[in-house]
Amino acid sequence: MSLTVERNYALIVNPSAGGGRALKLLPAVERALDSRRMVFRVEKTRSMADGIDIAYDALDAREIPVVMSGDGLLGAIGGALAGSNSPLGLIPAGRGNDLARSLGIPTKPEDAVRCLDEGYVRSIDVGEANGRRFLGIASLGFDSDANRIANEAKMIKGTMVYAYAALRALAGWKPARFALVENGIQKRFTGYTVVVANNNFYGGGMNIAPDADIADGELNVVVITEVSKFKFLSNLPKVFKGKHVDLDEVETWNTTSIDIKASRPFTVYADGDPLTELPATIRVLPSALEMIVPGPDS
Repeated sequence: MSLTVERNYALIVNPSAGGGRALKLLPAVERALDSRRMVFRVEKTRSMADGIDIAYDALDAREIPVVMSGDGLLGAIGGALAGSNSPLGLIPAGRGNDLARSLGIPTKPEDAVRCLDEGYVRSIDVGEANGRRFLGIASLGFDSDANRIANEAKMIKGTMVYAYAALRALAGWKPARFALVENGIQKRFTGYTVVVANNNFYGGGMNIAPDADIADGELNVVVITEVSKFKFLSNLPKVFKGKHVDLDEVETWNTTSIDIKASRPFTVYADGDPLTELPATIRVLPSALEMIVPGPDS
């Protein structure tokens, strides 16, 4: 579906996104918007809560909110707008930009603005963990440690931070026991990670859930069971092409709701940021958000 009415935009910019990348890209984005005679205003956020407030104000002013940031702010604003029937735009400007990758939204400012101007809208699912919403992938276990390390590594630029975080997390990792419950049936395993995916990618391009579909009304579960650290490390490159799901230690299936517990405390991370703590109930909200994405002929 394409937007046909006259549109004004509220460009919601996270100044710290991508280690300052958003601010560096902002002049090019403004030029691209001006060249297309698109009516817009720029608002720089002070926090995620501030970004959500700006998005709500944009809706009240009949503007289309456009997030210029990484997956974190996008997930927060997208989750807040779920069910509003208002479209949300995206100019990728973070380190990973994994949701943009899944949706096919270009990272080059001029191309992202063209996509925004064309105004093709697609309904996507939204995830929810203990009542906290997310757009991309919720994960825990080994991923909890790796995400924490990545977020603390402020001096490492770009996607290299994810490789650094994985190696640091692996050095201190001890397998945990997990319990997953669906429809009253419990599954237990010892291992590394539980991933509950609404889209395919996380960690700056890792295709952790190649079977996930952001608009199918389901979440894709991926678990990595116990294996030696050496084998875990040697198989990491396979994740970028989604080939890890063929390994014996990886299991994957679809669900609409799952309860997760573990033998020790873990923070559930989603869209690169801490979301909630275990135990957690994670479920899907089908077709809950309208996103502006490239059209079928793009």
